Amino acid sequence: MIDQRQLAQLLRTQQQGRSLSRPFYTDAALFQADLETVWYREWIFAAPAVEMPKPGAYVTMQLGTYPILIVRGGDGQIRAFHNSCRHRGSRICSKPSGQAAKLVCPYHQWTYETDGRLLWARDMGPDFDTAAHGLKPVHCAVAAGMVFVCVADEPPDFAKVQAAADGYAAPHRLDDLKVAHRTTIIENGNWKLVMENNRECYHCAGSHPALCRTFSDDPYLVGSDDSLGSPAGAAHVARCEAAGLPSRFLIDDDEQWRLVRIPFVGDGVSYTMDGKAAAPLIPGMPFANAGSLLFFYYPNTWNHFLSDSVLHFRILPLSATTSEVTSYWLVHKDAVEGRDYDLNRLTEVWIATNDEDRRVVEENQLGINSPAYEPGPYSRAHESGVSQFIDWYLRKMTRSVSGEGAKIAAE
Repeated sequence: MIDQRQLAQLLRTQQQGRSLSRPFYTDAALFQADLETVWYREWIFAAPAVEMPKPGAYVTMQLGTYPILIVRGGDGQIRAFHNSCRHRGSRICSKPSGQAAKLVCPYHQWTYETDGRLLWARDMGPDFDTAAHGLKPVHCAVAAGMVFVCVADEPPDFAKVQAAADGYAAPHRLDDLKVAHRTTIIENGNWKLVMENNRECYHCAGSHPALCRTFSDDPYLVGSDDSLGSPAGAAHVARCEAAGLPSRFLIDDDEQWRLVRIPFVGDGVSYTMDGKAAAPLIPGMPFANAGSLLFFYYPNTWNHFLSDSVLHFRILPLSATTSEVTSYWLVHKDAVEGRDYDLNRLTEVWIATNDEDRRVVEENQLGINSPAYEPGPYSRAHESGVSQFIDWYLRKMTRSVSGEGAKIAAE
């Protein structure tokens, strides 16, 4: 593990408006510092709530060294637990998702209720206290129909982002949707490179022919600044607001999250090859060409809320140079595949875009691995979103530095 003084010294050398120095993308000790400082302290997007539609439905995830189990209880509430049996520590659920009346450890069959209480443990003696051996809880919250977890003892306040995201996403009726498709890919790149690549469309025209049919690469729409800087963005926001769709640019004081509704290119209404809807209009949406409500939340998610579907994207860090990216496509729960929507048509644009982004990130990582790499300048016009993300990351890391290291970083 990198010590605080070394980390502070490295942070002090970073230049505003430039990419990070090589160790931030390659060094195993710095990756561990990322886990301890960011991933184990912040709220992390885990799954859409509708992936657990009924009691006993669960999903699992691996956050660094923490296996986590998320389950909907008999009371309808979604809870998260450390996926580790209180007997000898075996994982209780190993599948990515499933359905279980009770949570049964496969090793010795200790049995838990979906609210985490231990119900049964065979031959543990008359003095054994089941109440003292329930599953250890993980902080869990839902915002805009998305389940977030936090493994910190004391999680950051989540109320402001919850209120904002719930308000903006409410017209999309998140509780009335279902997961139509889910994909997971491994990208051989540092998690920050995955997020940086997503935070700009400087590369889009040269990398994403399918996406650019409907997604605008106007930097005033997709950067870090208010989309009202774009005449098309301003007109779209005004039209949507007049129809009751919250759309204006909204950003957190610490710039950890932001919300804004942007238009598609031309007459497009969805991310499809022809720009037409991929699924039936979500009931409650006032019109089809409502564009995309963008919701970014650092460190691990970006999202598109459309009039016909919702797309969630989740990053999880695997190592200093590998990341897992999971994508979800949601449609109305009554929509029937093959009748109301074609799965290939719904997903083909972003499946292609994800693979293109994977190649971009992997080439970026290979270049940064070179000892000849040195941080380069960001385009003020096109990469304001990248710069904003890196500034947020550096603030998080700098705040974590204590004692003498903190003094060095502040000088």
